Amino acid sequence: MILIKVLGIKVFAYHGHLPEEAVLGGQFIINVWVNVNSCTVEATDDLQDTVDYVQIIEIVRQQMKKRANMIEVPAKRIVNAILMLDKVENVKVEVEVKGRRRVEVTVEVMVRARVYIKINARVTMAVRVRVGARERDGSG
Repeated sequence: MILIKVLGIKVFAYHGHLPEEAVLGGQFIINVWVNVNSCTVEATDDLQDTVDYVQIIEIVRQQMKKRANMIEVPAKRIVNAILMLDKVENVKVEVEVKGRRRVEVTVEVMVRARVYIKINARVTMAVRVRVGARERDGSG
């Protein structure tokens, strides 16, 4: 497994719960850490067998264009979109609001599990199972 870090992605966006934030917008810095299954790319040395960091940057830019009141929302959207890429094992996204006060939100999800099902003892197929981040319900 390898770790791909894409740090310091600067985006201007219109997130925030205050009405003026929706009009004026603000600067955000996004950091992304992606653990990738590297077994294939280590043998092939082919970009198609790994996660392209350019694709990660494009996902960040696209998800940050969608307005939200709370920065946790685009952070989670970025995580979910990156998890859809093949070979991704887990993702951590940090969104920092630039301004008078430094505010950061981090979303980390470790989710891809692989389940192998044997059929007729000859054919083996891999099934990907997504396990979402566990939500706290306040019960303990």
